Amino acid sequence: MNEERREFIKKTSLGFLVGIGAGSGLFLNFLMEKTDASLWSDKSTAGTIRWGMLIDMRKCIDGCQKCVDACRLVHNVPDFGDTRYQIEWLKKSPYREVFPTSGEDFMSKERTGKSVPSLCNHCAEPPCAAVCPTQATFKRFDGIVALDAHRCTGCRACMASCPYNAISFNWKEPRPAIKALNDLYPTREKGVVEKCNFCSERLLKGKLPACVEACPETTLTFGDLNDPKSAIRLLLEKNQTMQRKPELGTLPSVFYII
Repeated sequence: MNEERREFIKKTSLGFLVGIGAGSGLFLNFLMEKTDASLWSDKSTAGTIRWGMLIDMRKCIDGCQKCVDACRLVHNVPDFGDTRYQIEWLKKSPYREVFPTSGEDFMSKERTGKSVPSLCNHCAEPPCAAVCPTQATFKRFDGIVALDAHRCTGCRACMASCPYNAISFNWKEPRPAIKALNDLYPTREKGVVEKCNFCSERLLKGKLPACVEACPETTLTFGDLNDPKSAIRLLLEKNQTMQRKPELGTLPSVFYII
């Protein structure tokens, strides 16, 4: 086991240790995202970890959907076959849809012609968490913006406030639209929202997000943004990167090399 892998496992185990101190039933609740927001906002650990992702579009293969497929399979994301009801945790969209406020003048079609992966940005200043009336959407101590489907009332305030269109609403019963049920992750129900959770259930076990593992070109790099020695920080320091709509001040934890 190399040093970087060992450090990753140590950090992902931190969430489990915090949970044990909060109550014996938290492990099951974690898998369900059924947690009290205060449990994941522990002041003693706040700021020590901030999970983030870097997407290197120079490596991304246009037309490849392996990251999307892995995400949908692992998290029981339904496929209704209708864009009006579609649930998206991770998707690939045209450049101008992902970066509508970024100029394309004189950029090559090779850079702007690819479909770009997009997901919840797990913002340091998440507007979705700020407007949620029940704290169903909340920011954890490790920077992950989590969603407790059990607290969701379906008001969709989070969807209205998210500038990245990263939250989906279940207009229909999702379970019949799940092609291959994964018994290791809970399904949702009609009338609640859902989104990417940075594979928090996998981080608990010392695993990388499913999309990161599934990518054949190492397009996605995941790690601790607060660790100057982490792989993601080293890449950020050596490359010019961009974020989605940085002018809004949400401070996304997802970065792109275009």
